[in-house]
Amino acid sequence: MTSETAVMIIAPGPGTGTRVPVLRCADALRKHAEVTIREVDSPADANAALADADGRRLVVAGSDDEIRAVLRQLVRRVVPKAGDRTGIADNRTIPDLPPLGLLPLDGSATDDLVAVLGLPREPEAVAAAVRADRTRRLDLLRHDGGSVTVHAALLGGRGTDGLPAPWTASVTVDDTVLCQPDEMLLAVGVTNAGRLEALPGLALTSDADPADGALDVAVAVPVRRGRWPRKPRTEVEVRRFRGRAVAITPSDVRIPALDDGAEGVVSRKRTWWVEPSAWAVYTG
Repeated sequence: MTSETAVMIIAPGPGTGTRVPVLRCADALRKHAEVTIREVDSPADANAALADADGRRLVVAGSDDEIRAVLRQLVRRVVPKAGDRTGIADNRTIPDLPPLGLLPLDGSATDDLVAVLGLPREPEAVAAAVRADRTRRLDLLRHDGGSVTVHAALLGGRGTDGLPAPWTASVTVDDTVLCQPDEMLLAVGVTNAGRLEALPGLALTSDADPADGALDVAVAVPVRRGRWPRKPRTEVEVRRFRGRAVAITPSDVRIPALDDGAEGVVSRKRTWWVEPSAWAVYTG
């Protein structure tokens, strides 16, 4: 990195109390580059920051949700006009996105995307990775709600007892049906990287590869086991499948969802699909 190189750090607003790691990363970068810090509190802020990036290398500070928010705006900026395939690979709907440096603000987290990818966590190490300009390309999940998923999405809620509340839906991965509306569901997971648990000890997915060109889907279904005269027991059956796309159509009206840690609901058919190698991270 030369002294002419410019870097923009996109970070949560000052009210979050996370300024120290951002400033440490900025100080380490300033030894070799011009650094701008942009604090964002909304999608409009993130879009404005990206509009002003002007070829700068980008660092995103925050959680999986904040990484996702920036990538969502990047995707919206590059989605082509209908029929325009210029610069887009045959197996994608968007062109390559620029690489990002990922600066986690929770230094103790062990299950976030940075941990799953084995990327540096300390601000100075993140700065060194951006300076080194070595990158790794990763898959990105898009969905028809207009957003993206970088790590994982979990659908399903819990009752007052803290246990998963049953619901119904059809779940289809490519041409394979994992669950039909006449079966009860406890949870559905859509994973791009690493492990996803519905409950502690109940892993929906455990080894999703963020660069294999596929998404990992799992459903947790309660099933009755046992024959008379023994008392029937309920067990959780986890069905797993990998593919290019998944369609989830809930029978219930509003299903709670966590998408990269962001809370929301799914109230109609939702389809995720994989964009192979669409984005990249600085690895050091």
